[in-house]
Amino acid sequence: MFSPAPMVQVRALVLQRDERRLLYALGRAGVVHLSRAESPLDATLRQALDRSDELARCADLLRRIDGLRRAGEPLEGTTHAGQRARDQIPDHTPGHTRDQAAEQAAEQTADQAERHADAARALDEIQTRLAQLETDMAETSRRRAQLAQSAAETAELLDQIADYRALDLPFGKLEGATFLHFAIGSLPSGNLDRLLRSTAGDGGRSPDAALPRDVLLWRLRPVGDRQPIVAMASRRSRAALGTALQGAGFVPQRPPFPEGCDLDSLAQETRARQARAIDELAGLDDARWRANRSIDAELARLEHAVRCEQLILRAEDNFERTQRAVLIAGWVPVDQADALAGQLRDTTAGRCAINTLSADHVPLDQIPILLRQPRWLRPFGALVTGYGWPGYRDVEPTLFVAISYLLMFGIMFGDVGHGAILALAGLAMMFAGRGRRPRGYGLVVAAAGVSSVLFGSVYGSVFGIPALHRYGLWHDPLHDPIRLMVAAIGVGVLMISLGVILNIVNAWRRGDLVHAVLDKFGLAGALVYWASLVLIVRAAAFNGLGSTGAILLGLIAALLVAISLKEPLDHVLSKRAGRAPPASGIGMALLESAIEAFEALLAFLANTISFVRLAAYAMSHAAILVATFAVAEAIGRTPTVGDALYVAVAVGGNAVALILEGVVVAVQVLRLEYYEFFGKFFSGNGAPFTPFAFSGVEREVS
Repeated sequence: MFSPAPMVQVRALVLQRDERRLLYALGRAGVVHLSRAESPLDATLRQALDRSDELARCADLLRRIDGLRRAGEPLEGTTHAGQRARDQIPDHTPGHTRDQAAEQAAEQTADQAERHADAARALDEIQTRLAQLETDMAETSRRRAQLAQSAAETAELLDQIADYRALDLPFGKLEGATFLHFAIGSLPSGNLDRLLRSTAGDGGRSPDAALPRDVLLWRLRPVGDRQPIVAMASRRSRAALGTALQGAGFVPQRPPFPEGCDLDSLAQETRARQARAIDELAGLDDARWRANRSIDAELARLEHAVRCEQLILRAEDNFERTQRAVLIAGWVPVDQADALAGQLRDTTAGRCAINTLSADHVPLDQIPILLRQPRWLRPFGALVTGYGWPGYRDVEPTLFVAISYLLMFGIMFGDVGHGAILALAGLAMMFAGRGRRPRGYGLVVAAAGVSSVLFGSVYGSVFGIPALHRYGLWHDPLHDPIRLMVAAIGVGVLMISLGVILNIVNAWRRGDLVHAVLDKFGLAGALVYWASLVLIVRAAAFNGLGSTGAILLGLIAALLVAISLKEPLDHVLSKRAGRAPPASGIGMALLESAIEAFEALLAFLANTISFVRLAAYAMSHAAILVATFAVAEAIGRTPTVGDALYVAVAVGGNAVALILEGVVVAVQVLRLEYYEFFGKFFSGNGAPFTPFAFSGVEREVS
């Protein structure tokens, strides 16, 4: 619990013909963090491998798969019949969900390993299948477009027929009319109103360009920016009508039906043709949707295969290789090393040479970090990894973070009612949340709520109701702020001391005795801090330093001198060991150490005082509730509605305290963890253990 899982590096020298089969086996196992191993081979024997073309093909195939998947989604304007057919089919048809398809793909990985001897052939097979699916999809889309256009054209024709039928004119006999002249066509929409205002002799227009007075004109349904019209005039006004229409941009058009046809029969026939087109379109939509559901599993398998190829291609770029052999290296937990070695031998039929390298022989920054925490502690581990990952030899601080986070949250946000609401909300997230992360957040919220309830019992605060304060185990934070501040500083001393102790342990585990003893957060720094605390407490208690104070001052001065010698000593030891020294010279190293010693005093003082915010936020929380009920009491004296206003103000004030201050307190606690606690011992430079695995590859590969 207090250290990352012990790791070993497994190196396997295999033939190139077994490389992909072995990578597929490793991907199924999902226990190896692949790494690059330095090869003892001569540089002239090494061969470089460029997989950029294959990776580009993978990216293109994933784009095409995504395009096919989007093309299978419901279209805008999908017919109602097609939608009804969809509604009659369950959303989770067995064998066709995305998750089930991914599971099937993972199970078929072994077969793919045998079938796909190399990346080119694997990608060729996928590309051929995608081309077939795209062709089928394109043909379906083309046919759908034709049907949609036919349905739209028949709808437009029905609108036009309805317009002409409303005129109640004998269109089949217009050409043979003796005394009347008809003009059918369209003109720009903006010209129609001007034309209607231009009667003979009006508006200063020429009588030849004016609309005759004996003209009847009907507007039809507009088509774009043109206005279809039907105009009727006497035979003697035929020429004047033609001149006026020509000046307005009139374009003659024949009616959208044969001369002499029966409009009622034509409308009935058109409606029948429209119904057939809509029904066929609905059937095509339904067939298209069913087909896409049937290939959804296949698309998931193809996507899984492509992403597996991506992982393999990227892994191959990191391996040392010759013309015939490949050196595959990876980190694995110690307890799984033997099983992995056996799997490598089985997969390659014994055609491999395996070597296991202890983590003691590898630089610490190259070892991936695997945290094995109890299930209940993992959500708090997210608070740690949000800052960074511990080093391989470092103490894993999640348990300390969980305890200190809940302790400080309860101190700053102590209220039985608010804590109960948080606890219930956290439980709801745990039981109703989908996925590990929401449930983990729910556990943190529930635990914080319980802590708030406990400290609320100490403060006697239940939604800040004044009458309940007397039942507290202690009393309200506002009644004794000095003692609360002293307690908050005491928590800070414990947190800082724990951080310094963890730093000493980490340096000792790494074998860095200089930093363990002489670092500002090492043993010397810890003694400076504790001696300073004793000195301050003694001076406050006895109004002076005395002989003991003088001894403590001498000890502090000697320890600061020791801290100032750390960098010069580290400089000398680094040169003797053949490493590059951290400073450019012994003088610069001495100056850096002196500055670090002075900085240690300031850092310890500032970090300790920073914990006063525990008391400050506890008092702030109590003050908001006191102010809430003071306002509620004042406004509650209002006649008639006083009781309702009292309840409204009390509930509103509690809501503000719960939501606004709850968020602020959560952030402030996290700040104390990261800056005042982690800053003493936690570098956060570790690299997480990322196993080479095909499971969940859709989420892991972008």
